[in-house]
Amino acid sequence: MYDLIAEIKRDNIIQTLKAGKRVDNRGFDEYRPIAVEVGVGEKAEGSAIVQIGKTRVMAGVKLAIGEPFPDMPNSGVLTTNAELRPLASPTFEKGPPGEDTIELARVVDRGIRESECIDLEKLCRVEGEEVWIVFIDLHILDYDGNLFDACELGAISALVDTRLPKVEDGMIIYKEKTDERLPIKDLPVETTFAKIGDNIVVDPILDEEQVMDARLTVAYTKKGDICAMQKGGVGTFTEKEILEVIDRGLEKSKELRKHIPFKEV
Repeated sequence: MYDLIAEIKRDNIIQTLKAGKRVDNRGFDEYRPIAVEVGVGEKAEGSAIVQIGKTRVMAGVKLAIGEPFPDMPNSGVLTTNAELRPLASPTFEKGPPGEDTIELARVVDRGIRESECIDLEKLCRVEGEEVWIVFIDLHILDYDGNLFDACELGAISALVDTRLPKVEDGMIIYKEKTDERLPIKDLPVETTFAKIGDNIVVDPILDEEQVMDARLTVAYTKKGDICAMQKGGVGTFTEKEILEVIDRGLEKSKELRKHIPFKEV
């Protein structure tokens, strides 16, 4: 019965796309309404809630002082984690991180890391001994498709919202924030497209994700350079389709970046 319902849903979505429409009446290159709110977590050094349509995520940034990696003695450390809360969707389960959770965290992390969003060398306190460690935590509050774009936008917004805490005698006083912000060099964003039948649409809702053949997420720097890419799904994209997605995504990335606060980067 489930397979029959899924097939009926897929046929309906494909027929709607063939007619030049989407099931939620958006254009093929149209995002759902986007809202970004920063400073939402009192205990975090930086935080943001991002809503794309009915998908809602919260990103928080925490800072700690620790040792650098041996092969990067003068560089701060960045780590990204995601949590798919069961309350956000019946498709999420309790327990250790699954493949979807790990993929989400890695894709977001890669866009930030490969764009050199943060000048990690400026987070060095004592070379080879002491650096700032930046923890990005992504929490899914409501899930209706396209977590990649929402989480990347949330992570970047939380990073630019971050203020370093006060440090005295090598100890962090988390209750006291300074006016010093992270050394942000770029504002990467990700755009995600879903291929359903012969059509490719941006910002897929959950129903579209459930019937898509393939997914392609592309991360862009502020200059428009590609800094990361992730393909999902069992289907394929032709070379022509990939190039078209890259061009379409570049234009949408400019729209997404307008939602990030503190644009003086």
